[in-house]
Parts: sequence; structure tokens; C-alpha cells
Amino acid sequence: MTNNSENNGASPDPSPKCIALIGPMSSGKTSLLESILFRTGAIPRQNKSGSGSTVGDSSPEARSHGMSTEATFATIDYLGSNLTFVDCPGSIEFTHESNAILPFCDFAIVVAEADGSKIPELQLVFRYLKEINLPHAVFLNKIDRATTSIRDTLKLLQPASTTPLLLRQIPIWNDGKPSGSIDLALERAYIYRDGQESEVTEIADEDKAREIEARFQMLETLADHDDKLLEQLLEDIQPPIDTVFDDLTSEIRDGLITPVLVGAAENGNGIERLLKTIRHDAPGISESKVRLGIGNDGATAAIMKTVHTSHSGKLSFARILNGSFKDGEVVSAGDDETAKISGIYRHLGKNQDKLAIAEEGCTAGLGKLDTTETGQFLNPGRKTETVGLVPELQQPVFSIGVRPKERRDEVKVSTALHRLRDEDPSLQIEHNKDNGETILHGNGEMHLRITIERLENRFQIPVESFVPTIPYYETITRQITQRGKYKKQSGGHGQFGDVVLDIRPLPRGSGFHFTDTITGGAVPKQYIPSVEFGVKEYLATGPLGYPVVDVTVNLADGSYHSVDSSDLAFQMAGKLAMREGMPVCGPILLEPIMKVDIHCPNDATAKVTAIVPQRRSQILGYAARKDWDGWDTVSAMMPKSEIADLIVELRSLTAGVATYVAGFDHLEKLEGRKADEVIGNSKLAEAG
Repeated sequence: MTNNSENNGASPDPSPKCIALIGPMSSGKTSLLESILFRTGAIPRQNKSGSGSTVGDSSPEARSHGMSTEATFATIDYLGSNLTFVDCPGSIEFTHESNAILPFCDFAIVVAEADGSKIPELQLVFRYLKEINLPHAVFLNKIDRATTSIRDTLKLLQPASTTPLLLRQIPIWNDGKPSGSIDLALERAYIYRDGQESEVTEIADEDKAREIEARFQMLETLADHDDKLLEQLLEDIQPPIDTVFDDLTSEIRDGLITPVLVGAAENGNGIERLLKTIRHDAPGISESKVRLGIGNDGATAAIMKTVHTSHSGKLSFARILNGSFKDGEVVSAGDDETAKISGIYRHLGKNQDKLAIAEEGCTAGLGKLDTTETGQFLNPGRKTETVGLVPELQQPVFSIGVRPKERRDEVKVSTALHRLRDEDPSLQIEHNKDNGETILHGNGEMHLRITIERLENRFQIPVESFVPTIPYYETITRQITQRGKYKKQSGGHGQFGDVVLDIRPLPRGSGFHFTDTITGGAVPKQYIPSVEFGVKEYLATGPLGYPVVDVTVNLADGSYHSVDSSDLAFQMAGKLAMREGMPVCGPILLEPIMKVDIHCPNDATAKVTAIVPQRRSQILGYAARKDWDGWDTVSAMMPKSEIADLIVELRSLTAGVATYVAGFDHLEKLEGRKADEVIGNSKLAEAG
């Protein structure tokens, strides 16, 4: 006996739905997508994650590292419903992918397992879902590997969620292994058959007591928001099944509860019940429009993700929020820009089928919208009637320099990086004009490693990475008066410039000041700016090899020649005086000090406060993180050179969830062995 004809109570919404699969890394999201696709007939067989043949994780980078590095879209038909599943990466370094997609989904399935070490990751997931008010359910995966009771597992997971986790199913155990599940709303048992639909049967006598207790707890939670149901429970009246389903559906859609379903994705267990829950209980596009504040006037689409393909150009994955869009239609692209849709596609991973029209609610790839960006809303014609919803991006926490192995590829690298930036708004690209370095800033070591691999794999550009140069500075501790005379005679007019400069230190943070106290025309006024120019040119690289700050220079005296003096001569005289005077002014090295706020779960606070001093840093204190239950913020002053790999160590201490925010605070004297090392490196670079 199968359950295809069963009804969960609420009538399914006929409009297309978009469902996100999210959760901690390695929780089984890609396996769940594979199982769903196989069960619904979208693929001929279910491949195991890591096999290199799954619909999700199809990119070379994902398969090389055995982890999801980008979102995968897959649209299926299930019992007359059009469902698009989006398999989102689980690593915190790629949450920018899901954060751009989730607001435009109707529902999310949080894939979790009974693993206490992943609670901090789950907390981040649930927190963002709450922030955007997206209804969701939990699929408790890998139930076949469970070592604790379902009740203990729920107690373990509940602290991660601010809404009650409500058991919708309980496992049936046989010799310590799950052999099926009991649906607490339907009061039916389902016996697992690997790779097939479960067999529906009556609840066994030995499981009846567990089912009654668990069902009553479920009804008690539902009754928190239904007074009539509460009265029935108090009077020991069995509520009608339609009432139970209506409460489940309404409370799920209102975000009052988070139902928990159980299964094992790799074995195909629990898939049918999950699909039925999505079909009947998950909200549709009409509820999502209300949540997003989208009206019913005029067609509107939201771009969820951007990809530059090697053969078809730019592809924009979009959710149609209102109305419909046709192939060839001209749409607004912001700032009075327009673009023409060149192809509409339904996706199953990297495979696509062309459509003539994208109807309301469906998720589709729109071709060659070259001027659009992720997060932007589209409208027909020229007028932009709605504003895009761009997610807030976290501050970068890791940086690397990148350059082509062949100099001739510099333009190619620049073009490719900006395409990757179009796909990944969290990637920041900095071109340092002082030293010519191109620096990538991102969400972690793996994030930027994947970016480098994409450069090489997709754009065929060999590149190398390096540690970006730390912006050290130098200043002086003593003052001096120094003459600089530039005199050159080479036939015809010569060059003559003569200056006397007072060079003095300034308080930290003062910058550079230039004055003159010239009297009697010792240096004509027209040459004074040239002296300043020469001084500034020298200060770009001081005697220790770094830019000079917090110095004041006064032009006190000098002389000129009526024929041989020139702007160039006084520039050279100013530079010569600085070159001779600065080394005897007691130059010292300055390093940038950053104010750092480290956010971490409070059970890791002691570990964090232990490693911070090891980075030549001063702890300012720590306190509970505002509005984050169970988290602390550790504040410190840290040299910028010590921050380079900070995120790697922090995440190794906190199951991958810690992060930090840093900002420049001040420059501080650097001395001793570290200063000798920095100065030595500067001399080597200058010699090389």
C-alpha cells in the first residue's frame, strides 16, 4: 500500500513554489536533493554525494573539495505541483549565496543531524530565517546513524532555534535501527524501503504509547496559538484531524512553529513525507509577495543569482514574483537601463530546458541581461517600479593578493575578476595604486581559494597568489635643519636650486604639513610649490623604505639663480635636503593597529581570549553579544600584520562560525626583531 492518494488536510497551492535546502556543511543537503529528484522521476538513479555525478555540486571546485561552493537550482513536477529546489552551500564562507536567494523563496528545509558540534552553525541559519521571516521546517537527516533518542535530539537542537521545534514524526526502531516513522498528525506508520516509497501500515502496539505521548506534546504546542484546540485538550476531547492539519499549516506559515521530520536522504527514507509537507503546508507565492511587500500591479521578478557561462553568456536566475515574462521581452535594469531577455530556462542542475514564458511563482534562468545585478528587481519596459532587495554583506575577514603568471594576462585577469564579482557580490577587489597589487577580500580562506580556482578553471588564466603587503609607515623623533643644493651645468643653461628646510616631527595622526618663512625673496614664490612637491615625492619612501607620516617641513631659506633656476631644480633641491636630513632625524617604523571585535559562541570565549595575546595584541574586554543569545564579543587592539590568518584560527576553535569586524585605529611604534625583519624585507624588495 502506498500513500500517493493521501491528503495532508490543507489543499495544495497550485502555484509554483521555490524551496531552499539549507543547513550546516556536510549535513546532507546535496544528498537530499538527489533523493528528491530520484523519487520524483527527475533523474533515473540516485547518485551518492562525492561521486562526481550528483545534480548538485557539479562544478569542478565543488567536486575537488567535496563541498558545495555555489547554489544549485533544480525544478521538478510532483503530483501536479511545480517545485524548484535550491541546494545552498553550508559553509559560513558561502552564506552570501543563500542570503541572496532565501528572501525570494517560499519555504526552507533546514537539513540537520544529531550533532552538538553543529549547533552554532544551525543557530546562524535559524537566525537569518527569523530575520527575513521565512517559514521553514527541519529535516532531521541521517536518522539511521542516530545514537540518541529523538527526544534528546530535539533538546539538543532546540537552543539553536527561537521558534519551537515541533516533532511531526517519530522514528520506529527495530534492533536499535530506524525501520520507519510514525506521522503524528495522520497517526499512521511508514515502513522504510530503501530507494522506494515507504509502506503505509498501522501503528504497532509496542509503538502506540510513544506515539500517543508525542502526539499530545505536538497538540499542546499547537494549542498555544489555538484556544479552541486548548479547550478540547483540557476536556480530553480528540480534535478532528482537519483541525490538526489546519493548525499545522497556519502556524508553519505564520512562523510560529518549526516542524521536524525525520529520514535518511542517502537511503531515500522520509522523502515522500517531506514532499507532502512541502506541497500542502509550505506557503506559496501569494504569501511570499505579502512578506516582501510586492503588490499585484505589473510584472516583477527578482534576480537571485548571477552566473557567467562559457557558452551562453550571462545568466540571471530569477523568481517571478508577479505577472509573467516572455522570451524577447525588454525589461528595466535600473538607472534608466533596459535589457532584452534572450532565453528563458528551467534548470535541473547544469541541464536546462528552454521556456517561452516564465509564469508567476516560477524560478527560471533569464539569458543575457548584461546590465542587471543580483538582488535587483525587474519590470517590463523602461520604468523601474520596485527597488531591489540586496542583502547586507558581512565585512571581509580574509585577503590575498593575486597576479597572472604571465604579464600579458593582466587585462584578462581584471576582466575575469569583475565577472566573478558580478556573480559573487561579497567578493571585494582592491587595486593598490601605491604598489600595484591586486588584492581580493572575502569571507575566508576557502572562499578566496575557490575564487582563484574559478579564475583558472573557467577563464583558463594561470595565476599565483601571495600575501598582501602590510602598509607600514615611518616617522621621525628628532628635528633638524638641512640645506639642499642642486647644481648642474652641462652646456647652455644649467640647473640651480638651493633650499634650507626645517624638518620636525609631529604628534601621531597629524599627517604632513608644509610651510615657508621665506623673507626677502631668497626663494621666489613661484618655486615654493616645487620645493613642496620635491619634499612630498621623497616622503613617499623614507629612509626605512616606507611612506613617512607626522612630519612638518618648513622652507626657511635658500637662494636662486636668475638664469639657471627652474621648477625642476627646486624640486630636486627639496628632495636632496630630505634625503640627507631624514636619516639623522631618528626614523622609526610605525605599524597599523586595528580595533577588532571578535564574535564567538560563549563556550569558546576562553579559547579566543587565550590566542589574542599571542598575536601581540591587547584585550580590551569581552561582553555578551547584543541580541545574540549564547554569544560573546571579545574586543582587542591588534596589529594588522597579525590579522592575516586570524579567521582561520578562530574558525578552527568554534566549529567554523566565529567572525570578526576590524577597523583601523592608530599607528604605533614597531621596534625590536619584528621591526628589523620588516625593514630588512623592504631593503630586499628595493634591491630586487
